Amino acid sequence: MIRIQRAAERYPGGDPAAGIETRHALSFGPHYDPDNLRFGSLIACNEERLAPGAGFDEHPHSHTEIVTWVVEGELTHRDSAGHATVVRAGDLQHLSAAAGVRHVERNDGAGPLVFVQMWLAPPEPGGEPSYEVVRGVADGASYAVPGGTLRVHRLERGGRAPLPDGDFVYAHVARGAVRVDGEELTTGDAARVTGAKGLTLFATGDAEVLTWEMRGGS
Repeated sequence: MIRIQRAAERYPGGDPAAGIETRHALSFGPHYDPDNLRFGSLIACNEERLAPGAGFDEHPHSHTEIVTWVVEGELTHRDSAGHATVVRAGDLQHLSAAAGVRHVERNDGAGPLVFVQMWLAPPEPGGEPSYEVVRGVADGASYAVPGGTLRVHRLERGGRAPLPDGDFVYAHVARGAVRVDGEELTTGDAARVTGAKGLTLFATGDAEVLTWEMRGGS
């Protein structure tokens, strides 16, 4: 089965007056939807747009794997474990909140910042927080966290990439346009796949797609 969620169907959030615009794919905060709480181990997929100088003040997380993909601009990250990093377009950030961590996220750059932040529920709670940044992620590269494996596809028009055959597969179009099983997806659209095998991403324009492969029971 494939369920398509269009960009316009995401729940609006953030604080536009403060330069923060957010679009939530899953039930989040005041946008409670009991039929859209999670998909596999994915509990959030947020598109974030921060104006220069805007950001999220220090706030806590726990028992969550937080994976961030920067589409445009520079993200400044600081956390209570002592990490201070600037994450740029094409970089992947992973913060394992474990038993608890606090962090700050800001756009300290001169231009707009666009990033996709994905939260996964790990199979086991607790542990010590950890942090990693992967610079310049290569096309087709995979990155595993507790709860799932992320693959990054950068496709030129006419290019193809296979979707994994996981129990739960989530494909988010970070930019551009692709076709999946006859469905056209553009920037901000996502496909949720369960029980389908042998599917392919076909780029109808240059595209950047983030795909999660997750196991049943997540």
